[in-house]
Amino acid sequence: MHTTFLSLGSNQGNTYEALDKAIQLLFERVGRVVKISPVYQSPAWGFEGPDFHNCVVRMETSLPIKKLLDTTQSIEQLLGRKEKEGTAYQSRIIDIDILLYDDVVRHSDQLTVPHKHMQERLFVLQPLADIAGDEVCEALSTAENPVTYLGLLEACIDDSILTKQAKWLKKPQDSIDLGGYNYITIEGNIGAGKTSLATMISEEFNAKLILERFKDNPFLPKFYKDPDRFAFPLEMSFLADRYQQLLDDLGQYDLFKDFMCADYDRYKSLIFAQVTLQEEEFLLYKRLHEMMYKDMPQPDLYVYLYQNTERLLKNIKKRGRSYEKSIDPTYLEKINQGYLDFIKTQHNLNVKIIDISELDFVKNRADFLSIINQFTNE
Repeated sequence: MHTTFLSLGSNQGNTYEALDKAIQLLFERVGRVVKISPVYQSPAWGFEGPDFHNCVVRMETSLPIKKLLDTTQSIEQLLGRKEKEGTAYQSRIIDIDILLYDDVVRHSDQLTVPHKHMQERLFVLQPLADIAGDEVCEALSTAENPVTYLGLLEACIDDSILTKQAKWLKKPQDSIDLGGYNYITIEGNIGAGKTSLATMISEEFNAKLILERFKDNPFLPKFYKDPDRFAFPLEMSFLADRYQQLLDDLGQYDLFKDFMCADYDRYKSLIFAQVTLQEEEFLLYKRLHEMMYKDMPQPDLYVYLYQNTERLLKNIKKRGRSYEKSIDPTYLEKINQGYLDFIKTQHNLNVKIIDISELDFVKNRADFLSIINQFTNE
């Protein structure tokens, strides 16, 4: 993910509406809105015209810088911005400028970052300092001379009069109702993307993230080489670890988070164990599982990410874990069927099955938001 700061301005029509629509489209097409500065009224810069309403938005995006430029320009056009006549500055419904993109320094005919006029404009530096303050602007700093955003503001000689507005713009994600859930579980087969989705949700919606510690399990590489021998110690190890972790994480309420989001559920152990263990082993395992988890809270929402086996194998190959290279497609199909059979029996569990076989929610913002919208759709 890349951090970018965007300057938004409008001096035609309903300026607040234009700014609000622009931020909504940026949220939908660019990435996560991290912070929005206060809105400032400022005089037109470089020409005679109505006052502007300006703000700065801090975002995180997976878009490369050229794609970010193309996207911001398409949003301007969508909101009614007309082609510029001549070289002089003029009034506009919406203006979106890329101020900074990580610590990139770039000069071209299409784009210059840091923005070539950023240090000259008070209506840019004041809202930028409001949301970045004492942070160091890496693109304008050296090891010997770190430059903060507040320092840029203090050095600015622009004597324009800014008027801070009482009305604030809201982050788009704050208007998304996740149903008031306190505990969401993202489940799926190996390589389905459950960890990626849980992580994205936690970052986007201020959730406490609970991730399975699968990388620490010493039996996992051995199991993929010799399933018959290492199935039972593997599943017992997972059972103990998942229980202890859920006990710790669910029991520690975080006042600074809105809800909890996990990339695994308590029943995962049973689903995998039923596939990997012999019948007698599984019956013993099931008794232990029921004893350990009988008082453990259940998620308010259980999301199952379905991907076809072909996509799962591609994802597994892409992430490059050596011990997963030998996974049998038949094993993945059995795991998927195990999940579906389990879901059919859970009449008291709020379950949503989402087919993501044709989606790429990591690279495609629209795919991610389409999944989120399904959380509350009946």
